[in-house]
Amino acid sequence: MSQSNPQHKSSRAALTLAALGVVYGDIGTSPLYALKEAFAGTHPVPYSPDNVIGILSLILWALIVVVAVKYVTFIMRADNRGEGGIMALIALALADAKGNPRQERWIMMIGILGAAMFFGDGMVTPAISVLSAVEGLEVATPALKPFVIPAALLVLFFLFFVQKRGTARVGALFGPVMLLWFATLATLGVTNVAQNPDVLKAINPLYGLGFLVHNPGVALFAMGAVVLSVTGAEALYADMGHFGRKPIQLAWFSFVLPALMLNYFGQGALILRDPQAIWNPFYLSAPSWALYPLIALSTLATVIASQAVITGAFSITRQAMQLGFVPRVEVQHTSDLEQGQIYLPGVNWGLMLAVMVLVLGFRSSSNMAAAYGLAVTGDMVITSLLAMVVAAKGWGWGWWRAGALFSFFLAGELVFLVANVEKIPDGGWFPLAVGVVVFTLMTTWKRGRDLLFARMKADAFDLNGFIESLKVAPPPAVPGTAVFMTSNPNGVPHALLHNLMHNKVLHERVILLTVQVHDVPYVPEVDRVEAHRINEQFWQVIVQYGFKDEPDIPAALEQCAEAGLPFDMMETSFFLGRETLIARLQVKPEMAYWREKLFVAMFRNAGSATAFFKIPSNRVVELGTQVEL
Repeated sequence: MSQSNPQHKSSRAALTLAALGVVYGDIGTSPLYALKEAFAGTHPVPYSPDNVIGILSLILWALIVVVAVKYVTFIMRADNRGEGGIMALIALALADAKGNPRQERWIMMIGILGAAMFFGDGMVTPAISVLSAVEGLEVATPALKPFVIPAALLVLFFLFFVQKRGTARVGALFGPVMLLWFATLATLGVTNVAQNPDVLKAINPLYGLGFLVHNPGVALFAMGAVVLSVTGAEALYADMGHFGRKPIQLAWFSFVLPALMLNYFGQGALILRDPQAIWNPFYLSAPSWALYPLIALSTLATVIASQAVITGAFSITRQAMQLGFVPRVEVQHTSDLEQGQIYLPGVNWGLMLAVMVLVLGFRSSSNMAAAYGLAVTGDMVITSLLAMVVAAKGWGWGWWRAGALFSFFLAGELVFLVANVEKIPDGGWFPLAVGVVVFTLMTTWKRGRDLLFARMKADAFDLNGFIESLKVAPPPAVPGTAVFMTSNPNGVPHALLHNLMHNKVLHERVILLTVQVHDVPYVPEVDRVEAHRINEQFWQVIVQYGFKDEPDIPAALEQCAEAGLPFDMMETSFFLGRETLIARLQVKPEMAYWREKLFVAMFRNAGSATAFFKIPSNRVVELGTQVEL
């Protein structure tokens, strides 16, 4: 008889607790505003006992179908070597569609749109979460209402300010704090349900369906509020690589789902007992003596929820940068042990500015709820579409079987999406506008990079012919090693031609270095470097990374010693091309002139390759050239 390993159980428990802190912060703080938005938001559902039971039933079954069935059971199977998230899903779908350019293009466009909607979601989450928590001050004492906005802004500023210090130190507290948070949710729920057990009827899905049938006029608005209860479901999938599938599933079924269900039902029981509690059923479900501690705990929980979204924005940006969807930006590491703990100053301060504008513009969590739903439902629909491709081809299900399952999910998600489209004038325009801007920037950068590579490749000399020509009239060779970085391994780098034209010399050892990023999270170290000797003077080196790997050219070059190519950094010079792009009006343009101008501006302001690839700046020589798009 096999015995379970106590050490394995301990590790699983630790990962489950950590997942509770990082993965479930967003969805765990939804009780602060979801039910309140349904009955006291911008489009309130009329109060009646049947309507309360119906909304509770819809919330419960949204949690079960969308989160438990779709994400926890099916979507988390679509892992890219253990990694999840929109970028991993794009990579899987592209791999399954390889050889079909039209399908690849559609997958790319849909995937980029999903990533763009994530940034819209990432801006709204900290704003609505922190603001809804701090609004408890108004419940405690109406005289504190003028301090709600300043307090929320102060908390948010502190949250973004500490990002540069990293989350390693405070991250250890996330799990225990969220454990206390979910225990508090469950306790509040049980206390109120015990006073009105009749609310448990909402477990029957027929009450939810009956509400939709008997209230066609407000059904869509109600669904727009119900979807707020499943915000954060994407985090389950995105953080799978950090914790693994099993701990996330265990945390959901054993703790998170029961706590959320009890709390929502407790709020419903309170509303049935006292309809005046509709304006803030979460805080009013607590006894008066516990209100201030609950406000403090809620604020801490929303900060943790926001932290997970901010960290996700850093991670998505870096992955998109590796895959060529966004320009290089500054990346700082906040941990010597965990390479995934990074800080992107530009993304951080941009998010902070957007979040504060949201708080000042909308001024309440109810006003902001409309802005939240659209980003979330857009992400859900895109995830279902991409996952359907992966299931049909990657899992071998075929289109009929995959289409049947994901059409079931899409049917509900499209209802959520339509419900939120109606709220565009009330604030839904904000994440939509952010998504359009980010989508335009990402597609412009991707298309511009492809055009630039095509231009450079068309103008490049054939490498083999160039090397043969050097035998006829070899230039003087100077001591040392020259490394020329090039995206085209079969062409002569422009920097090499410029160096030869201006300096009339070549180094005694010339390395043509190409960096390739693959549609996998990580490339094993054993496959990192390929070094091939062309002749006595020339070598070709290919360095391979995954989209979550950390590029480090000096470290990669050290591995070349095994192939007979030892490196002495003090005798090595890196020659990089510095292209100056010129947009031009064309009769039949491959890219609109305004997009050419946008790409040129993005290219000019992109971070340097020297810092991105960790090349010592005192060993770099940049040689410029002009390129017309």
